Amino acid sequence: MEKADIGVTGLATMGRNLARNFAHHGYVVAVHNRTEERTRQLMDDHAGEGAFLPSGSVEEFVASLNRPRKAIIMVKAGAPTDAVIEELAAYMEPGDMIIDGGNANYEDTRRREAALKERGLHFVGTGISGGEEGALNGPSIMPGGAAEAYKTLGPLLEDIAAKVDGTPCCVHVGPDGAGHFVKMVHNGIEYSDMQLIAESYDLLRQALGLSPAELAEIFREWNRGELESYLIEITAEVLGHVDAATGRPFVDVVVDQAEQKGTGRWTVQSALDLGVPVTGIAEAVFSRALSGHPDQRAAARGLAGPDATAKPEAGVHADLVEDVRRALYASKIVAYAQGFDQMAEASKEYGWDIDLGAMATIWRGGCIIRARFLDRIRAAYDADRKLPTLLVDPTFASALSEAQDAWRRVVATAATIGVPTPGFSSALAYYDGLRRDRLPAALVQGLRDFFGAHTYRRVDREGSFHTDWSADRTEHSA
Repeated sequence: MEKADIGVTGLATMGRNLARNFAHHGYVVAVHNRTEERTRQLMDDHAGEGAFLPSGSVEEFVASLNRPRKAIIMVKAGAPTDAVIEELAAYMEPGDMIIDGGNANYEDTRRREAALKERGLHFVGTGISGGEEGALNGPSIMPGGAAEAYKTLGPLLEDIAAKVDGTPCCVHVGPDGAGHFVKMVHNGIEYSDMQLIAESYDLLRQALGLSPAELAEIFREWNRGELESYLIEITAEVLGHVDAATGRPFVDVVVDQAEQKGTGRWTVQSALDLGVPVTGIAEAVFSRALSGHPDQRAAARGLAGPDATAKPEAGVHADLVEDVRRALYASKIVAYAQGFDQMAEASKEYGWDIDLGAMATIWRGGCIIRARFLDRIRAAYDADRKLPTLLVDPTFASALSEAQDAWRRVVATAATIGVPTPGFSSALAYYDGLRRDRLPAALVQGLRDFFGAHTYRRVDREGSFHTDWSADRTEHSA
C-alpha cells in the first residue's frame, strides 16, 4: 500500500490549498476531513494535480502516513483543535508529529506541546501566512517546536514556502509556542499596517476631496517607492474597484465596520503581560472595536466638530500627499519596531532565542505584510543582533529624521479638521516619548508614592525611597 509523505486534515480553503501545494511539489499527500464531502470535493476538483491519498477516518488517515508520521491540522482554533489532536494522537507512535497550521494562541500551543511530549510525540505549532493564495503558491511559514522535529519536517516546509532571492520564507523559530507567537505578532503588525493605510486614505479624501479612483493612483505611485508592499498594492486595487451593481466606488458600498478574528487582540494582551508598548497595534485593534459600535457612533453624530473652513486651502494637494506618504512610512517603521520589540522580549521571557533578522527574512515573501523595507530590517539586525530598537538603526533613524516634520504636520492637520488618526498620532507620541531625556513618569511615580506608598528611586543615589506625605514629609529608605 502506498504511503503518504505528509497529511492534511481539515480541508477548508487553507487546508485544501496547502495539500495541493505539497502535491504540486511532488509529495504524496494524505487528505482527510471530518465531513467526507470536502474530501470528495478535493478529489473531484484536483486529483489530477498530484498524488493524494483520501481517508474516510482518522485511523485510516494516520495509517496512510509514512513514519515518522507528519500530520498537519487546519481546523478552527480552540476546542476543535484539541479534539483533533486527541483523535490523531490515539493512533500515533513515539517520534510522530502533529503540526498545527492554524492561528492558535501560543499559550495553547505551549500547553499542547508539553502534553504531547510526555507521550513521545512532537507537536509543532506553525504560523502560516499568505491567505488562500499563499497556501497554494507559497506562504511564509513560521514553525516552532523541537529542533529535532524540524530536521525531518523542515525540508518539506521549506520546499513549499515562498522564495525570495532563492531563500525559502521558512525557518525554525524556536521551541514550543515560538512559531505561533511570531505569527501572532505578524498579524498584529498587519492590523497596524492596515490602520495606517486607512488613515492615509481617509485624511487625503476628507482634506482634499479626492475620489477613491484618484486615491488609487496615489497608492499605485507610492507602491513604486520605499512603501512598496503587498498591502499598498492591494489598497490601490480596492480603491480603484467599482461596484457592478451601483456603479459607485466599491469602498463606498462596504459597511464601515472592520471585523477581527482575535490575533490582534492577543498581540495586545501579550504585550501588556510582557510590558512592551505596542501602541500602534493597540490603536488598530481599538479602531476596529470603535467601528463595531454603530449605535454609539450614530448617537454621537451631533457632537460638535471643527469649523469646515479649517480644511486646507486650495493648492496644498501635492504637499499634503507627500506629507502623508512620509508620515505613513515613519509610522510603519514604529509599528514594525514595536512588533520586533515584543518578539525580543518574549524570546527572553520564554527562552526561545528568536533570530529577529530571520523573521524579517521570512516575511519578505508569501505573507500579508511582505514589503520592500523588510530587507532594511534584516540588514539592521544583521549589523547588530542586540539592537535595542529598530528606531536607532542608522538607516531608520535617518528616515525618521527626514520624515518627522511632515509627520507632525499630518497629525496637526488631522486634528485641526477633525479626522481621527490614532495610528499616526500614537506612533508619533511613541517616537517622541522614546527620544525624550526626561518623561513625566517621574510625576506619576511621585503621585503613586503619595497615595499608596509605592516608593520611588532617585536620580542621584541608589535605592528605593518613600516620603512620609501625611506627616512631616521626611524621606526614608524603603
